[in-house]
Amino acid sequence: MIPAASPALQPAAAPHAGAPDWKRLWREAVRDPRELLGLVGLPQLAARMSDAAAAQFPLRVPRGFVARMRHGDPHDPLLRQVLPLDEEERVVAGFGLDAVGDAAARAGAGVIRKYRGRALLVATGSCAVHCRYCFRRHFPYAEETAAAQGWREAVALVAADASIEEVILSGGDPLSLATAKLAELSSALAAIPHVVRLRIHSRLPMVLPERVDAELLAWLRALPWPVAFVLHANHANEFDAQVDVALARLRDAGVGLLNQAVLLRGVNDSVDALAALSARAWAAGVLPYYLHQLDRVAGTAHFEVPDEEARALHRALAARLPGYLVPRLVREVPGDTGKRPL
Repeated sequence: MIPAASPALQPAAAPHAGAPDWKRLWREAVRDPRELLGLVGLPQLAARMSDAAAAQFPLRVPRGFVARMRHGDPHDPLLRQVLPLDEEERVVAGFGLDAVGDAAARAGAGVIRKYRGRALLVATGSCAVHCRYCFRRHFPYAEETAAAQGWREAVALVAADASIEEVILSGGDPLSLATAKLAELSSALAAIPHVVRLRIHSRLPMVLPERVDAELLAWLRALPWPVAFVLHANHANEFDAQVDVALARLRDAGVGLLNQAVLLRGVNDSVDALAALSARAWAAGVLPYYLHQLDRVAGTAHFEVPDEEARALHRALAARLPGYLVPRLVREVPGDTGKRPL
């Protein structure tokens, strides 16, 4: 389970002049599902909520993200991504605790090796938002974070394997860490000649755009490798003016922006929603990259879209949009050497 983050562990750097401190906004995130429903004018949805699900996987959502939800709309696609519902308590065959085979691919503390030439570092268990479909919602973060002990074990594993060309920072969300902590890792990796690329997977620029501050941008500009920055946006409504500014700052820092969405029932399971997401991402300078089928982790079955329906949606999307706006439809299958196209 992703633990509630400790803001005390976040950096003490100054934000952009006049901008809110992202650490304060993190601390002020909504954690009470009933408060969330009150903010969006939907107290009646409390009857569909699950206190047990919220206790097992706590609610956390920044207030800026809440502000993008449609007031009074029980079908709002952003609300659906974060609200703990009683549907999560259903036990469904085929939905387990480790949907993508992370345990079998463990190479060391917080280090996952699935694909040739790449090592994924589970940098932290903290996230600014707890997405109900999270495939690592049952991950043992307390024992498995690569940042522990100054990244020593993770860096040693990367250094010992000359086949590793790319390091991927994931989590949780790696931007939950202090920028100084990220710099600690990049400084160590810079001494490894066979590492030539860095990839960062983060939802923070979408849900807490204030995280893209001067210190983070300075770190990104100073990195010695090309950086692929993979965002996680599932609906066009997740973008707003503040997000656009944050993404523009990331592009100005020299990183390539990609979007990796998850196909989710009730969120983006229509051609119109998927087309709008691709168009809005491109308008913000982000290339649609992957459209993932749901990872079948326990508690998420109500989000699943059957494969045949997913394929039909993807064909219709390809018929509507130019090729560069059509993300690849894929599934992660434990033991495969790459994402499996559908």
